[in-house]
Amino acid sequence: MSQPTDKPVAICLMGPTAAGKTALAMALVEQGGCEIISVDSGMIYRGMDIGTAKPSAEELQRAPHRLIDIRDPAEAYSAAEFRADALAAMAEITAAGRTPLLVGGTMMYFKVLRDGLAELPDADPVIRARLDAEAAAHGWPHLHQRLQVVDPLAAARIPPMDSQRLQRALEVWELTGKPLSQWHAEQVAPEPLPYDLRWLAIAPPERAVLHGRIADRFDQMLAQGLIAEVAGLKARPDLHLGLPSMRAVGYRQVWEYLDGQYGRDELREKGIAATRQLAKRQLTWLRSFGELLWLDPADPDLLSQTRRHLHGFT
Repeated sequence: MSQPTDKPVAICLMGPTAAGKTALAMALVEQGGCEIISVDSGMIYRGMDIGTAKPSAEELQRAPHRLIDIRDPAEAYSAAEFRADALAAMAEITAAGRTPLLVGGTMMYFKVLRDGLAELPDADPVIRARLDAEAAAHGWPHLHQRLQVVDPLAAARIPPMDSQRLQRALEVWELTGKPLSQWHAEQVAPEPLPYDLRWLAIAPPERAVLHGRIADRFDQMLAQGLIAEVAGLKARPDLHLGLPSMRAVGYRQVWEYLDGQYGRDELREKGIAATRQLAKRQLTWLRSFGELLWLDPADPDLLSQTRRHLHGFT
């Protein structure tokens, strides 16, 4: 862990989906001194509750979360907006004498918080629509092959089915003629954050355990009404699969099921498989992130162990 400084502490609790982040965060809040800031690109959207595993009303009563339900699913929300919103929330929490506890699995948000953002061109809806149409006709792996030609460094970091990042990398290339990886390499380091960031990662050590948790949680989502939730969103004329909100794992698969592309059993298989792929990407990010304290959600002494490593933060 980092050495103590005179800066106020902020805790960053990361982990793959279904790893147990929310349970540990709730326990830390109930021990006193912390306030949660959500770091989740799905929970920002109103009406997307079951499929994002958003905390229940009872859980939010016990431990309010900032940065959830702040956008309509038809609206965009950038990493730059997250950084500004998170820093503002952190300042308010610190001023109130509490400790910011940033919790979630959107690793890009954590990276942007720590490292800042490259100055990139604004999105171009015409280019995005054309790339979406090409992907619908030929598949995202086809566009990934093009990215390998124009920006091999970005292609090596972006999986062939990561539609949002693939689209952005190709969009930046088409807009500027300069690869996204070059934009990032030329990025000027941001001013140091006015916080002593403590980085935690929670995940079961065995991949099979995480896979079991993912399957159980997807089954719970189906039982809780995920299909009806997506059906309500699908009925809106302003929502479609090209939006970042509807590309979220689980939502895309249910949308396609409702379109009649496959049956209920295949929906379950595809939903679990997509969530496992998400968890794999999240773990890859975490392993490359730098110094982290790794925690096992099954550790009977988890809360005490976590607090020992964070002694003096409240």
